[in-house]
Amino acid sequence: MYPPENFSLVLTDIYRSSFPKASNFGFLATLKLKSIVCLISEPYPDENLAFLEQQNVQLFQYGMPGNKEPFVKIPETSITQAIKTILDPANQPVLIHCNRGKHRTGCVVGCIRKLQNWNLTMIFDEYRKFAAPKQRALDQQFIELFNEDDCWCYANDMDLLPLKW
Repeated sequence: MYPPENFSLVLTDIYRSSFPKASNFGFLATLKLKSIVCLISEPYPDENLAFLEQQNVQLFQYGMPGNKEPFVKIPETSITQAIKTILDPANQPVLIHCNRGKHRTGCVVGCIRKLQNWNLTMIFDEYRKFAAPKQRALDQQFIELFNEDDCWCYANDMDLLPLKW
């Protein structure tokens, strides 16, 4: 029973990691997940789908590209949709992942940290911890410029504020 690479607690009942492998399924079962938010576009592997079905875990897939020079950028609407899914208590406990649990996952978590009113230094420190040694300045810029108004409205309407750490 091993956690996936880059596994960590984000908030109560919200976790992050790299793409889960079969060797991680035993560990993930102990979390009693209700959902997984996958941030990649590729089809989810049959082995993983079978595990989710067995565990009664709902899959939310928000396929998005990573931020890469010169013209590939994460769509802000995709991050907003993912965050709304993650914050909904009906979907928790929830695991957020991309391939390595670094860049796309780091952007989502960084934007959640903005909702928690973390300062940018702390957000970027956490981002770099998980993205090292390949931190992307574009990811940090994305987090800094992310407009969290839709997420704030959603969290306020759902009576989820303040987000507790």
